[in-house]
Amino acid sequence: MTIFLLATTTGFSQAQSDKWDLQRSVEYALKNNISVRQADLQARFSELVLKQNRAGQYPNLNLNSSVGYNFGRSENPTTGVIVDNNFLNAGIQMQSQVTVFNWFNQKHTIASSRHTWEADKEQVKKIQEDIALNVAVAYLQILLSREQVNIAKVQIQQTLAQLDITRKRVDAGSLPELNAAELEAQVARDSAAYVTAESTVQTYILQMKALLNLDAAQPYDVVVPPVDIIPIEPLAELQPEAVFASALANLPQQKVNQLRLLAAQRNVDAMKATLYPTVSAFGGLSSNYVNTKLPQGTQVITSTNAFVDVAGTNYFVQAPSFVQTGERTTPLGKQLSNNFAQNIGIGLSIPIFNGRVARTSWDRSKLQVKQWELTNEQDTMTLKQDIYQAYNDAMTALQKFSANKKAVETSQKAYDFAQKRYEALLLSTLELLTSQNNLQRAKIDMLYTQYDYIFKMKLLEFYRGQGLKL
Repeated sequence: MTIFLLATTTGFSQAQSDKWDLQRSVEYALKNNISVRQADLQARFSELVLKQNRAGQYPNLNLNSSVGYNFGRSENPTTGVIVDNNFLNAGIQMQSQVTVFNWFNQKHTIASSRHTWEADKEQVKKIQEDIALNVAVAYLQILLSREQVNIAKVQIQQTLAQLDITRKRVDAGSLPELNAAELEAQVARDSAAYVTAESTVQTYILQMKALLNLDAAQPYDVVVPPVDIIPIEPLAELQPEAVFASALANLPQQKVNQLRLLAAQRNVDAMKATLYPTVSAFGGLSSNYVNTKLPQGTQVITSTNAFVDVAGTNYFVQAPSFVQTGERTTPLGKQLSNNFAQNIGIGLSIPIFNGRVARTSWDRSKLQVKQWELTNEQDTMTLKQDIYQAYNDAMTALQKFSANKKAVETSQKAYDFAQKRYEALLLSTLELLTSQNNLQRAKIDMLYTQYDYIFKMKLLEFYRGQGLKL
């Protein structure tokens, strides 16, 4: 599923080019997050396994050679005669073997590894979507904490303005010193709230850097768009049953489970094939060379051709004879030619008893299929529950947001009236501060529910396959 991550406004982003918008943050995370890179490596491993299994269909070809020096009494590899002489020997062999028929074991193995590779590729997409969703959540948390900082700033400014007016009245003698002291204490509390809000921003920024695999010392800040212009689909268009149907068709996790189930099913066929005989063909070429120097006067066994008459029929025979020879060595090329040998053949391997290894592997593969069927069923059930829960949470968040928005309006009116009464000396400082604190809590609660509602709606859009749009 393609993840569409749109910046809120182009002009706003260009004006703050040194800051990161959501699109830039997600793109960086998808390239650098360690979990994504690990999943990509696993997909590459699976691709290598697939290539290896495909290559297993073709004949192998191996070239072997050896060189050695024999001391004392040993067998001459070119003649098979045991001699009491030191000599240098060399051999070269080329062997090839191919599986002719193994009950389609290779075919099923290749299909299984192909499904595994496809599943691992989908797993990469699944990890990418998880990371994108986590980045979006972290981004919204930073935006929320920034809004809290702004509220804390406004709160300090309001309290300082009230303190300035109250200090003048205290100096003029129209108000007691207690009023100014209470406002000074409120300024200290507001300042502490501001410091806490700033610290929360930095905490969320550090969490974002960890998601991006960004160095903790590297500067990072986000573009802060007005929360009211973040696009949200109408809740009526995100009915849970329709969202669930889209999720089954689009979410990588569902494809991962289906592909792994297919891989397990083909692996059952591959393991079953190992219970039956395997037919293979083989062939080879070989030759060897011996460098031996016989001392002067050494007797060497040779043969002479002769015909023997037996009952009127001539039979060809080779008669051994001994000759005296001096030092000599047959040339390399002639020995390799004389000793050149070839072989071809058909092999049959029949599994009779091997400690139940093959049958246990087959039984285990069948259980693996059952396991993936249960995993697929469980994930489908969990997905449906999550979607319905997200829909219910979105409805609740919308109702809370509407209620808190109304609470801010009424608290603002109450605070405006309280401020006028305070200026008219009809309200105590404590009552004014209580009204001011009520307004601040109402604003923070409204922000929380507003961002919570946005996130729940974005989650439903994500399940439906629309990606993330801020």
